[in-house]
Amino acid sequence: MSSPAPLIDRFARRISYLRLSVTDRCDLRCAYCMPERMEFLPRAEVLTLEELHRLALAFIDRGVTKLRLTGGEPLVRRDMIELVRALGRKLGDGLEELTLTTNGTRLAEFAEDLAAAGVRRINVSLDTLDRDTFARLARRDALPQVLEGIAAAKQAGLRVKLNTVALKGVNEAEIPDLIAWAHAQGHDLTLIEVMPLGEVEQDRFAQYLPLDAVRTALEQRWTLTPSAARSGGPARYVDIAETDGRLGFITPLTGNFCEGCNRVRVTTTGQLFMCLGGEGQVDLRAALRSDDPDTALAQAFARAMGEKPERHGFVIDAPRAAPALARHMSMTGG
Repeated sequence: MSSPAPLIDRFARRISYLRLSVTDRCDLRCAYCMPERMEFLPRAEVLTLEELHRLALAFIDRGVTKLRLTGGEPLVRRDMIELVRALGRKLGDGLEELTLTTNGTRLAEFAEDLAAAGVRRINVSLDTLDRDTFARLARRDALPQVLEGIAAAKQAGLRVKLNTVALKGVNEAEIPDLIAWAHAQGHDLTLIEVMPLGEVEQDRFAQYLPLDAVRTALEQRWTLTPSAARSGGPARYVDIAETDGRLGFITPLTGNFCEGCNRVRVTTTGQLFMCLGGEGQVDLRAALRSDDPDTALAQAFARAMGEKPERHGFVIDAPRAAPALARHMSMTGG
């Protein structure tokens, strides 16, 4: 029996990286991500762990070598570790890397289990080291738990990369201290421009801090040297001589990076989004639950590859403008 065809889009980009959301739920309410009174999905609409596992295997069969589990917050889902263990058994058998993105609030509880399952590195969202700022931004006083989780991950042997959303007037002045702290702890850090996804109470135009300006300011303080390092994602890295660490920049607004896109995202309801910044989606849940799932999935994958856009359409260009897309980041795996 021949192997399924690899996933290659109409621009000849080979898809090797899947971001799979296991839940839209989160125990934080970060102001740039979702409203305080977020309406989460009915549980009946969410894929079961067995369906998530089957879907992940289908992607691995088609050439996906890197799998990132996301949310919402993935570690709030019950029995999430069982899925990690099941997927970890594919490492070395088609899958090269299994990782996840987390807010860190439950990381102290699960760090050792993640490492034992084959996870070698994780991304942790951390936008500030100031407890009051964290509480205002995340609408929860959880910084101590996050820092405890990061320390537990390091102790368990996990390589930690910190993700920081750069927010004008919120954590802007703190960015150098965040970088210095991260590098002193042995962690890389990546700065991310705020993305116009979903209605939130805050004005994203007011939040938006272009990373080219941040980089210029950092170059007045430190020696930044372009790095050849790549993580499989959209970040571009520099090495900082004075801190002996690596800094990444994810710039969907000031520096489009779509030409080399190797990623797709699947929501917790099984909707395959070919682009974070696009509306196009293909229903994989319907395919999984059909009478002939293998055929239906093959047809869905073929359609998705034919519809994956060349680039996203993100823009933040006016105060109080409507978001580029109505769905929230947590819906698509933030």
